[in-house]
Amino acid sequence: MDTRTEAPAGDIVLHRPTAPARQLVLLFHGVGASPEGFQALGPALARDDRWVVAVRSPFASDFGAGWQWFSVQGVTEANRAGRIAEVMPRFAGTVQRWQAHTGLTPAQTVLAGFSQGAIMSLESTQVGEPLAARVVAMSGRFAEPPRQAPAGVVWRFIHGDQDPVIDAAHSTQAAAQLQALGGDAHADLLPGLGHGIDQRALALLVAALDQGPGT
Repeated sequence: MDTRTEAPAGDIVLHRPTAPARQLVLLFHGVGASPEGFQALGPALARDDRWVVAVRSPFASDFGAGWQWFSVQGVTEANRAGRIAEVMPRFAGTVQRWQAHTGLTPAQTVLAGFSQGAIMSLESTQVGEPLAARVVAMSGRFAEPPRQAPAGVVWRFIHGDQDPVIDAAHSTQAAAQLQALGGDAHADLLPGLGHGIDQRALALLVAALDQGPGT
């Protein structure tokens, strides 16, 4: 059966549970990319009681290929937060739609994002009720330093120390700020890794999921 037939808006179900579901993992790709880019990760992330879904960003990318949550054309430190705030209700609705579809709660949900997908996942913890109990940010950042660390949310940062797109310092500084706010946060920097996911990053992602809700 092609699992994509049940996935709305271009989302791809990488793994459907074969036992009573206890965890929903939503993967969010970077700007100019697509959920197909996560397909190779599917087998490593699969677990018999876990949904794994690669979510497609809603808008066509400015780069002429792939998809995006917000445009990075002319993006600055001053205007990034506004662009994110504008689309955050749609991001929240996407997460909530999959929770309704799977019958799983925010406490059983993990948001795992790469680059822009990580930005959206992280920023979702700064507005309203938390959408998930765990956020795994790969090569990402907050738009602004985190202002709050909601109870019950765990943050894990995975970042290459040679990332030329988003400086790894964003991850270490965010983890430290969340810890200062009383949050459970930790950053792993991977020597020699640029803006991407290698086997080391994948192993850390798998570990973060297995330590998350439903375990």
